[in-house]
Amino acid sequence: MNGLTELNESEATPQPAGANALDLQAQAMSVAPAWRILCVDDEPNIVASLKRLFRGSGYVVSTATGGLEAIAFLENEPVDLIFSDMRMPGMDGAQLLEQVRKRWPQTTRVLLTGYSDIKSTISAINSGQVFRYITKPWDDAEILATAKQIFEHHALAREKTRLEVLLQDSNQALTELNVTLEEKVASRTQELLQLSQKLKKNYVTSIKVFSQLMEWRGGQLSGHSRRVADLARKTARAMGLSDAEQHDLFIAGLMHDIGQISLPDSLLARPVPRLSEPEMVLYRKHAILGEQALITMDDMHAVSTLIRSHHERHDGKGDPDGLSGEAIPLGARILAVADTYDDLQIGHLSLTALNASEARALIARGRGTQFDPEVVDVFLQVLMQAAPVAELPPIMTATPDLQVGMVLSRDLVSSEGVVLLAADHVLTVELIQRLRLRERRDGAKLILPIKPQRRP
Repeated sequence: MNGLTELNESEATPQPAGANALDLQAQAMSVAPAWRILCVDDEPNIVASLKRLFRGSGYVVSTATGGLEAIAFLENEPVDLIFSDMRMPGMDGAQLLEQVRKRWPQTTRVLLTGYSDIKSTISAINSGQVFRYITKPWDDAEILATAKQIFEHHALAREKTRLEVLLQDSNQALTELNVTLEEKVASRTQELLQLSQKLKKNYVTSIKVFSQLMEWRGGQLSGHSRRVADLARKTARAMGLSDAEQHDLFIAGLMHDIGQISLPDSLLARPVPRLSEPEMVLYRKHAILGEQALITMDDMHAVSTLIRSHHERHDGKGDPDGLSGEAIPLGARILAVADTYDDLQIGHLSLTALNASEARALIARGRGTQFDPEVVDVFLQVLMQAAPVAELPPIMTATPDLQVGMVLSRDLVSSEGVVLLAADHVLTVELIQRLRLRERRDGAKLILPIKPQRRP
């Protein structure tokens, strides 16, 4: 023979040691991997016997007639399992397996030795760290079972390596996915936040527009709801109410007179002191009607409760339920003060309109009877803090000169008495375009009172 040969067959799955060798070879046909075996012995009949033993196993079997020849083969071909005789000329089995351990540690090493080679065998085990030694003459079943056991071990090691790589790749992919997901979540959260803010702004704007439509019926009521809402919110903030409570109170301020839609124009055109008794009965119902108009809306439940109670009195002599003291919702107590204060100045509750000082005096007079004492104290303090200090006159600005970011100094009122824009409104590109379009369409110039920018 020429020393190096290979045999390729379909692999089988051998049984444990002790099974019939032919059965082990037959069952080896089902094994999938093409495991590579190198048989090393200086006697040609030995390597021939080993080759015949593995015929039909599916293993790729190669042979070498000495240690140096085996080393040369390993330098060019990978091997999973090496069977080596102990006694060989030149490089014996112990020396060969020691070299294999150092240079190709992934190759499993099995030593074939006689009973008389016990010392050499121990040396080979120590230096070459062999997986097993098998004595000559060998049992075919033991050889096949040993190969099966070794290749199962190799298969598990390969699978372990594969799973570790897969796990590492999966962890890396998950890490990248988490980073991407966090970025997407952050981006989506920001989008939803902006959308929520936009919806909330549009919601409040719609409420403001609706309250303005209600006020068209009476000239003296123009701007009343917005002023009441602003005063009520400032008072609530000063009293430490939550943001949600402040928001509900602001909406209630804008909508507190919604029940007056059902009242006749002739009634709304006159101040309350001039109403007849039947008219007063109708007027007192507007708080209940306002609650009924909103009570079916889930997000208006708190608002509708405040609207119903905003004409209650601290002493229990109010409408519609005769509540007193803390039985009246705090928001409604605040709303009552703000509503009365503005009504006094527009002449809705008095025969003549009062100035701010006179209105404050009447509010203070109602402390503890008509109004909650604490609310009155805070409200009057808010009015004092809100008093203008050396306020610069507004800059009257035509629409061609408007710029984004400008702020209205006071309400912009149309010739019909409708509040087009509220004070402190910040101009945007879209709003400026709409104002210019309205000006061209109506043929009437708009001059806006713009707050002057203070120098730092």
